[in-house]
Amino acid sequence: MMTSDELLGHILASLEDDKAEDVVSISLRGRSEMADHMVICSGRSSRQVAAIAEKLVDRLKQDHGRQSRIEGRETGDWVLIDTGDVIVHVFRPEVREFYQLEKMWMPSRAARD
Repeated sequence: MMTSDELLGHILASLEDDKAEDVVSISLRGRSEMADHMVICSGRSSRQVAAIAEKLVDRLKQDHGRQSRIEGRETGDWVLIDTGDVIVHVFRPEVREFYQLEKMWMPSRAARD
């Protein structure tokens, strides 16, 4: 069985192969029960967003027998892929800017004196 870190590595490689932009990986360990990692990235258009998501789901199924849930591919503005241990969000840049998930989930910086 693949560890969540190995799964994350395969996901990041797939996103890179498909030219996803501004890829951010956030560790959720100890912060959320839903997954160990969250990945946020952008595609340049609705079509690219949908293609990045589709290819990721297909690769995980073909190469690793991993079933994923996918939501939002019809519009291509924001596609969510739930692989179990890793949650992947693929956005169009404007939609990503609007929701600002990174700000919500990134570890807060230590307060400075």
